Amino acid sequence: MRGMCARVRAAGAVTALAVAVVSPALAAPAAPAAPAVKPALAGPTASNALVAPAAAPAAVTAPKGAAPSLRPPEGPTLARIRDTGVIVMGYRPASLPFSYLDAQLKPIGYTVELCDRVIQALRVRLNLPDLEVRRVAVGSATRLPMVTNGTLDLECGITTNTAERARSQAFSLTIFVAETRLMTRNGERVQSLSELRGKPVVSTIGTTSIQHLAAVNEQQQLGIRIVAGLDDPDAFQLLRSGRAEAFLMDDVLLRSLLAQQGAAVSARDYVVSDRGLTVEPYAIGLNRDDPAFKAMVDETLAGLYRSGEIFNIYRRWFEAPLPNSGVNLQLPMSAALRRVIAQPTDSPDPARYR
Repeated sequence: MRGMCARVRAAGAVTALAVAVVSPALAAPAAPAAPAVKPALAGPTASNALVAPAAAPAAVTAPKGAAPSLRPPEGPTLARIRDTGVIVMGYRPASLPFSYLDAQLKPIGYTVELCDRVIQALRVRLNLPDLEVRRVAVGSATRLPMVTNGTLDLECGITTNTAERARSQAFSLTIFVAETRLMTRNGERVQSLSELRGKPVVSTIGTTSIQHLAAVNEQQQLGIRIVAGLDDPDAFQLLRSGRAEAFLMDDVLLRSLLAQQGAAVSARDYVVSDRGLTVEPYAIGLNRDDPAFKAMVDETLAGLYRSGEIFNIYRRWFEAPLPNSGVNLQLPMSAALRRVIAQPTDSPDPARYR
């Protein structure tokens, strides 16, 4: 996804830069299973324009004296996966450490591993040991529409759960909590967008960061010239070349970009703001019309949280050298993410994570 940069400049409202977010499916099990502990969910479970809902099953009367199954009825996504033997996973090719390609061009990363755990649970649930995983590369501008139109079953990248996006797609339990910050060159620490009045500021097209930049620019009449990168590496090059004075993006992604530069760039040449501007709860993107599928995804994630396995997964991707990279972010788990693990939520409300 590295490539030519697309630059867009604006002095007022620049909502055109942010690609419109149009973000926002199980046969009956062989035998009832013990009810899973379900975390408190706050977000909506939501529509898939391309996948028709499965026909309603005929009513079945449980044998006299038998306990009813507490497992939710299966929906269209799982029914289709069972019928086709295929699940489609969206991934980001270059978003370390969440989703990127290894030496064999296979998607790996923190979010990808969580999605792999969901897929393994599906293999057991549907008794499909040979379930095929079809992997599709997505970008900032394509990931949300591909969930909404039914192309993807799981979007396994770096997508923020917001109330606006939740109107057109569903999200899993929160899997990571980031904050947007400003990165500048040459030791010029900037803490707020108001300090960049009239200057060029870059962010990545199709992200909540560029939407926030455009909104604040308009509300405060800052006259910022907004520059859009095609992806995060492209946006960083715009900052590095001097075509932007600052780069607004999620802190973990800024940290990852700097770490990937190696000897080519000194981290001392760049400064990241101390203060976060927005809270970004990351989640796996799902179809809005299938609460049964979402429940199954959330049940798998909640199990990782309860068992503590999530801490091993986190250490593998944030506190150790990364496969096919060697980069070690040395990023301890945040207090916000620890709270999510203790009390799982799918809320898009930033206040829930402060």
